[in-house]
Amino acid sequence: MRAVQSRPIGQPGDGRPSHERHLLRICGLAAVRALFERDPVRVERLFFEDGLKGEVGAFCQTLARARKPYRQLAAAELARVAGTVLHGGVVAIAHSLPLVDFDPAATREWAQDGKPLLILDGVGNPHNLGAIVRSAAFFGIRHIVLADRPEQAHPSDASYRVAEGGFEHVSLYKATLPAALHQLHRIYDVIGTALGKGAAPPAWTGPRPVALVLGNEKTGLDAATIAACDAVVTIPGSGRVQSLNVAAAAAILMYLLTRS
Repeated sequence: MRAVQSRPIGQPGDGRPSHERHLLRICGLAAVRALFERDPVRVERLFFEDGLKGEVGAFCQTLARARKPYRQLAAAELARVAGTVLHGGVVAIAHSLPLVDFDPAATREWAQDGKPLLILDGVGNPHNLGAIVRSAAFFGIRHIVLADRPEQAHPSDASYRVAEGGFEHVSLYKATLPAALHQLHRIYDVIGTALGKGAAPPAWTGPRPVALVLGNEKTGLDAATIAACDAVVTIPGSGRVQSLNVAAAAAILMYLLTRS
């Protein structure tokens, strides 16, 4: 069977009505369940295969009370609606949470729980964004700042699918870097990551939480961003490959930052 290729939202071939093409297609039972548990009002439509009708029964009841449609579809039709065969048997058409402007005054409250703050400076692959969000949710990291630059990936169909519900457990903000990093120094230790340019990650035990900055997959952190960091770390390896994928590196560092 020929695979159905993913298409950008709003282009011809999108399986939704034209007035809904600005919405996200959130695929997979874990992601859809997390969405209904956190904010079912964001859901506009629900589509599912026969094999999952028992799992999505409560979701359908919620939509029925809100007078919103849901429908069981054959596998081929569900793939057309989802824009991919990797839909996990269920697709919610829903509003994404908006990106909030970064407010330095709010960071003092964020830091009270001692959790790291995650900052993504131009991570452009939506699959990497989704994997990082999934890891952040797993480790209980609640706040992620996305750089306000063209190459930075934003929430999308693909990133939601990879995140497996993680987007419902984090808050996303946008900020101009490196300016925002200078505003964090009084509250966080700002730690950058760079290939072969930093020390091995220490056992972080300082009095302040860490703001961890991860860079673009190809170019890493630029010089101005590195200059705004208190320290730069590199994950040591065997040298057999040049580096880790940014999402894998993020998961390792999040583990090191949150272990007790």
